Amino acid sequence: MINFLNLEYFLVAAEELNFTRAARKLYISQQSLSNHISNLEKEFDVILFNRTSPLTLTYAGQALMVRAREMLDLRDETYREISDIKDFSTGQLAIGVSHTRGRVILPEILPTYQSQFPGIELRLIEGNSSTLANELLHGTIDLMIDLLPFSVENVETVPICAEEILMIAPDEVLERAYPGRLEEIKEQLSQSTDLRLLENCPFILLKKGNRVRTIADEMFEEAQISPRIVLETENIETVLALSAKGMGITFYPRMFISRDPSAKLHRQKFADKTHLNFYPLNYTRAHGVLGIGYHKGHYMSRATKEFIRIAKERITYKPN
Repeated sequence: MINFLNLEYFLVAAEELNFTRAARKLYISQQSLSNHISNLEKEFDVILFNRTSPLTLTYAGQALMVRAREMLDLRDETYREISDIKDFSTGQLAIGVSHTRGRVILPEILPTYQSQFPGIELRLIEGNSSTLANELLHGTIDLMIDLLPFSVENVETVPICAEEILMIAPDEVLERAYPGRLEEIKEQLSQSTDLRLLENCPFILLKKGNRVRTIADEMFEEAQISPRIVLETENIETVLALSAKGMGITFYPRMFISRDPSAKLHRQKFADKTHLNFYPLNYTRAHGVLGIGYHKGHYMSRATKEFIRIAKERITYKPN
């Protein structure tokens, strides 16, 4: 029967290719390490290392190195799974989400989750899509919330809700561009969001690299116009605040406007107060789906499964 400790020690020696360094790393004597390696060689009746300078792996050693990693990973995953089944009273769940999206979505999920599973320690990692994808790939987070599809391989996703990008145009900007014709232009834009009508208007946009900015640039290109950009920022909340002050037209996710994404009344009150006009976009990529992703090569704990279940129950936003 294979001894896992022998495998662990062999793997360190195979990675270091130096018995002295490997023994030091394992906090054991070099003689003890040699004994563990010898035990493995006797068990398989092969030589695992060419005892030359420098130390090298034999063909059998190379093959065992691959299998040792797989067996030790499977052992660890098995322990986690059995422990998870045995006791769901404690544990940890690491969630990755953007700051702004987290502000809207997490208050709808976490209070319910914590009340049902108070023993689960929650850890929040905030970042952009590429940062979170890298954290998920390396196992730093258990799941991430982002727009589908995710730009990372080996990830399973679960759709949660719809997300829609709106164009926001202040009365003040439209009036300056079309003196005395405000209601007429607003009516035209409500019928069809024709960006050519707004070519001479100021725009406040997110910096390039953000999905909202990418969609805006694609629409400008499609309309064959060069927008007059008066400000670029990395903060999506800034574009809305400045647009509300009449500084320019912007683009903004519908669900970010209210903590309750389905609250149409809240959005209307906000529009009346700030004299902003919200227009849906006649562009396919402006209509997306928000999802939760998890690494399909990793064991999915009950903590993760329950988070996804509650998210699907609590976030029911559909564009209107």
